[in-house]
Amino acid sequence: MKISVLTDIGQKRSSNQDYVNKYVNKSGVTLIVLADGMGGHRAGNIASELTVTEFGCAWVDTDYQDPNSIMDWLRMMVDVVNRRVHELGQDEEFKGMGTTVEAAAIIGSHLVYAHVGDSRISLIRDQSYTQLTSDHSLVNALVKAGQITPEEAEVHPQKNIITQSIGQANPVEVDLEEVGLLSGDLILMNSDGLTNMVSSQEITEILQNSEMTLDTKAQTLIDKANQAGGFDNITVALVEVESEDK
Repeated sequence: MKISVLTDIGQKRSSNQDYVNKYVNKSGVTLIVLADGMGGHRAGNIASELTVTEFGCAWVDTDYQDPNSIMDWLRMMVDVVNRRVHELGQDEEFKGMGTTVEAAAIIGSHLVYAHVGDSRISLIRDQSYTQLTSDHSLVNALVKAGQITPEEAEVHPQKNIITQSIGQANPVEVDLEEVGLLSGDLILMNSDGLTNMVSSQEITEILQNSEMTLDTKAQTLIDKANQAGGFDNITVALVEVESEDK
């Protein structure tokens, strides 16, 4: 397994409120955590970094290697971190802060993940791009209800309103899933600063380029988003599932 993580401030923002990191527990299982913060001035930065770091610091002290145990742990951590960020958000300096979170563990041929907000986890397999997560957003709820089309959602004025986030007063309705992996699969985790700027077709073409290293693919995705306008912070985490003979 190869991993590459990269974040960029983009072209329009004065600070980077995204945060991403990877951690390994006592059983050698890797957890990747990506967060896209929101809130005034410093608040978004604090929410995203706090969330990722809390997940990571707790993870390195575990020895989980069973998908069901990891899923239970992710559910518990979402609740713990949500309450922590919400509590800090009562301070006037951090009022209203929150963040998305994608936390993904790879155990052999399995991916186990927790998803909150509108950052995404996708699977690229055999030239095909599949979005594994479903955005917790107002426009996605409208699409599911048949009130607007996916094309209308792309340009909707309330596109950035999310319906679930770390830091909210109510318990978080987290999505937890386990996905089987095959040799050659690529997992993409990203903030919306990438997918708002770069189409799934372009992403797939870049990630299927056999002449690029994984780090080059991550940088190329960032570059593409910036070339398209870079209106938001851009963060990607790539995981390549290698064949056994590698």
